[in-house]
Amino acid sequence: MISILLAEDDRALSALVKTYLIDGGYEVTACFDGDEALAAMESKRFDMIVTDVMMPKTDGFELARRVRESGSDIPILFMTALDDKPSKQLGYKLGIDDYVVKPFDADLLVLRVAAILRRANIEKSRELVAGNLRMNSDEHTAYVGGEELPLTVREFDLLFKLLFFPKRTFTRAQLMDEFWDYDSSATSRTVDVYMAKLREKTSACDGFEIVTVHGLGYKAVLK
Repeated sequence: MISILLAEDDRALSALVKTYLIDGGYEVTACFDGDEALAAMESKRFDMIVTDVMMPKTDGFELARRVRESGSDIPILFMTALDDKPSKQLGYKLGIDDYVVKPFDADLLVLRVAAILRRANIEKSRELVAGNLRMNSDEHTAYVGGEELPLTVREFDLLFKLLFFPKRTFTRAQLMDEFWDYDSSATSRTVDVYMAKLREKTSACDGFEIVTVHGLGYKAVLK
């Protein structure tokens, strides 16, 4: 399981983010300042750091600096109330991977975490089976009854995401944020078009159904 180190001194926010990350399928170790985070890293290997910036003792900037000076390329995500350009510039100069400004949507934070891990090639190789459909995330291949299913990269990623979290509803905004990133031409209608294509291409699949949650988005329901 992918392990995330969470450093946040606001205990209520820490508990909320931890809950969402665990629901997203991650193992989470929570620390409440930079010193605790550095100590945790000495005794355990983590796949990603999600950290506040303004913390007592060692703050997020210093935490990132020390992690990078150690030679580690572990992905680092800042979540902070500091929305000024100099703070963002400093964070990126220190080698962080992304910067989320408080207040934020916890669901979108989890999707951002997944996107960073995917770009860093941290997502573990795994196979997913739903009825007669077999998907391999490492090879990016999908087979129905032994015959390959012709999916584009984005179609594969969307379908794998839905099936990896069956019954969980993903809003159109969440899916756009993760799979279309900064593509300004994408709209909520774009998501609908892709879902229609996926339904057509997976019509021979007998193990799940892609369900529209009216007013929200989509989910996969296993049969």
